[in-house]
This record gives sequence, C-alpha cells and structure tokens, in this order.
Amino acid sequence: MLAFLLLFSVVSIWLAVIETLFIIAGSLRFHFKKLKESVEFKDIDWEHLPTVTVMVPAHNEERVIEATVRRILAMNYPHEKMEIRIINDRSQDNTKQIVKRIIKMYEKRDIQLINTADCEDAGGGKSQALNYGRQNARGEFLCVYDADAAPEQNALLLLVRKVLENEEYGAVFGRNKARNRNRNMLTRMINLELITSQRVVHTGRWQFFRLGQIPGTNFIVRRSIIDEIGGWDVDALTEDTELGFEIMARGYRIALESRAEAYQQEPEQLSVYIKQRTRWAKGNLYVVLKNVKRMFGRNDWRIKLETFYYLSTYFWFLVAVMISNTLFIIGLIFNLFNLFGFDFVLPIELSKPMYIVFVISWGLMYTLYVLQIFLALVTDRGQSTVRNFLLACVSYFTYAQLFIIISIQAYGSYFLDFVLKRQRKWYKTERY
Repeated sequence: MLAFLLLFSVVSIWLAVIETLFIIAGSLRFHFKKLKESVEFKDIDWEHLPTVTVMVPAHNEERVIEATVRRILAMNYPHEKMEIRIINDRSQDNTKQIVKRIIKMYEKRDIQLINTADCEDAGGGKSQALNYGRQNARGEFLCVYDADAAPEQNALLLLVRKVLENEEYGAVFGRNKARNRNRNMLTRMINLELITSQRVVHTGRWQFFRLGQIPGTNFIVRRSIIDEIGGWDVDALTEDTELGFEIMARGYRIALESRAEAYQQEPEQLSVYIKQRTRWAKGNLYVVLKNVKRMFGRNDWRIKLETFYYLSTYFWFLVAVMISNTLFIIGLIFNLFNLFGFDFVLPIELSKPMYIVFVISWGLMYTLYVLQIFLALVTDRGQSTVRNFLLACVSYFTYAQLFIIISIQAYGSYFLDFVLKRQRKWYKTERY
C-alpha cells in the first residue's frame, strides 16, 4: 500500500513540475514581449468609447467605501461614458450616508446608490448585489470593483481597450495588488502568493493558451453575455469563478490586461484569512462539481482544460501533497532517529532507493515553487527585496500548508451543507 502511495505521489509531483516549468516558460515569454511595449492611448477613439457601468457591491463598508468611490471617479475615462452604481446591500453601518454625501459632492457625475433593504431576498451575498446593480445598469460593459478597491487611473481604459481588440473577448481582467502588504507576516505571505499568481500563473496561462479566469474585482464583462446567462449565480460563493465558466461555455475568451492595476485589502488576521479562503474553497468546489460535465461532450478545449485544472488542484494534487508530506515526515523521523544510533528500518515499501527518488522529486518541486516566486518578484518593481526572497524560501513550509487545512475544512463544511440541506452562508471579508 505504501509503495502505491509513494508511486502516486512521485508521479503527481513530476506532473506538477512539468506544469510549473511550462507556466514559467510562458510567463517569461510574456514579460519579454511586454518589455517592448509602452502604454500609449494614441489609437483610442475617445468619442466612440462604449458606455461602462461600474458596479461596487457594498455591505458594511464604511471604512473603505469613500476612498474606493473617489478612486473610481478619478479614473481616466470620459465622464459621460461611465456610470457608477453603488449597491448598498443591507449595510448596518454608515455606508449609505457616506455614499449619499459623495453623490452630493459630485452632482455632475452619474452616480446612483442602490439600496436593497426593501428586497426580500437581499443580503445573500455579492452575487445578489451584483444582480440588483445589473437591473439599474445601462452600460454596454459592466465593470466590477470590490468596496476596498483602489484602481489606478488608467485601469478602466486599459480594460476597455483590450476587450475591443477582439469580439471573442467576453471579459477582460486586470492585475490586483495588496495595498496592506507590509502590515504583518501574514499580509507579506499573501502578497507573495498574489504576486506569483498575477505575474507568473496568469501570464503563463494567457501566453500559451489564451486562457484566463475572472477575479472578484477589477474586470469588465460584456453586458450582453450577463443578460444571456441570466445574471450571477446566487448559489455560488465564488461568483467570479462561476461567471468565468459560463463565459467560456458560450465560446468567449477571458483576456488578461496585466497593466490594468488595482489595489485591494488583504486579511490581517489568521482567523479572517481562514474564513475568506474557506469560502473560496467551498465556492470553487461547487463550481467544479457543477461544471465537471463540461469535460465531456462538444465543449471548447479551453473550458475542458480549465475544468481539469480545478479538478487537479482541489482533488488530485491536494491528495498528492498530503501523501508526500506524510511520507516525507515519516522518512525524516526514521532517519533522524538512526542518526542517534536507534537503527530503525524503514517499512519495506519505503526502501532507501525509492525514498531517495521521492526526496529528489520533492526537492525539485520545492525548488520550482520558490523559483516561481523569485521570478514574480523580479518582474514587479519594488518587490525584489531580500526579505521577500527569504520569505519565499520558508513560505512552502508555513503559509502554503494552510491550503491543506483550509481545503479539508471546506470539504467538511460543504458535505454538511449537502447532508443537512443548509443554505451556504456568504462570508464578507473584514476591512481595516
């Protein structure tokens, strides 16, 4: 049995290594191409830009909502082409009053406050709030920013320009950055994860496969597609992932515009982080199970590849990592005891030659894990610091292992929801 588990673990590690090498190669090619490009807007026909509805779902966001709305208002996009809809989803703080004050200050701008207090099914989460916002939107494109977002001045313009390049682009997403990355050890680790996903994983996938996935904020989508879908899935805790699958299922691509940047807050407490990521894991599990059928039949190869990616991440590689960690620790304990003269013998299935192969494979996986982060850091101005490089080396043994704990907790909660027929509860990340 142990021999089978070891073989499964080694094969899985090597497949993960091959995938990582492929993604790194794509990312390098992407960044070398971008070095030759400059951000200019000489080709933009300002008079014929499409109308965009910027939607900001807000539930108890008094700490951040004013700064976010002001950053949106300051974006470099024709005022007459941009309408802003703030969806106040049953807030119990001063969110409503703050937004009203901003509206009075900017009377010439098209800003509306949408209150869901009188709606019977309101307060169920971000998906429902966005659906209320869609009912009051007139834009050809819908843009979503979370209530803690701080978009750069040209973010929206870059997203729009990208989506107009190709009619097959159903949505375009930008790059999100941690605005509170230096607050404590946790935010620094989250920052490393965010940089790696944005600067390596997203760019590598886009370079080789023209494949992208919508984040929760800083993206635009064609209004016609949302209408065709019927709005956001109110049962999805990760409405962004679910929307991405629905867009691809209709033959559209989700394009990356890495220069459209926005800042966002990250959890500063471990308890908040675990609640947020558990919701993400449960939401992605729901999306995977809902879309697993798309791996079969006459679906576009991109959606099949994306489905397989999520399946392997949340099932196959998760199990492989758990097994590899267990086997590595068992072997380490046996060898440590032997250093002190105990002469323990590894189980027959974990003979030394096989264990050496396993350790080499594990070491290569760890090396590439760190290499990904190093690559991300050197491609991001101001991030290639000694502290970040040292954090990258230890993050696998600390921060990365939280994925296992969170996934197990999410699966257990998802199973209980199914058995007890509980309604899935939306958790809003705390603001600072």
